[in-house]
Amino acid sequence: MNQEELNMQVRKFLKQVGVTSQREIERAVNAALESGKLTGSERLPMRMTLTIEGLDLTHTIDGELDLSK
Repeated sequence: MNQEELNMQVRKFLKQVGVTSQREIERAVNAALESGKLTGSERLPMRMTLTIEGLDLTHTIDGELDLSK
């Protein structure tokens, strides 16, 4: 496989992941705020796991969503 093509395909996938993940996080936070489940001052642990079948790759990134800012 051409390295430039690989790079483009990975970037395309990561762009899709970024856009859809942001949308889903915002939707979930807003719904939780509206329902009263969250107050808006929480710090929520977050985790994203990337899995690529056929490569035996699993990569996890931990973070935090600080709603108090």
